[in-house]
Amino acid sequence: MNLCPKCSRSTWPFVMITGITTIIAFVTWLILGLSMAGPLTRAAIAAAVFLAVGGTLLHYVISCLKRHCRHGHEAVRTSHRVWG
Repeated sequence: MNLCPKCSRSTWPFVMITGITTIIAFVTWLILGLSMAGPLTRAAIAAAVFLAVGGTLLHYVISCLKRHCRHGHEAVRTSHRVWG
């Protein structure tokens, strides 16, 4: 993750990702309880849903943090000046 030091200190977005994915995986596990799937199959599908949703949300949050970062960009702009 190539985030600036100030943006990477915030853990709130990553806590939200974990919470959202846990709730979605749990609801998936509960709904699969209504089917004829065995307990191991239910757990495997819920884990796959957790990883898929978590990976998607993680990618989205990191891209948004990079896009909307306002920390430390002044130093980058001045260091690339060619004309005095």
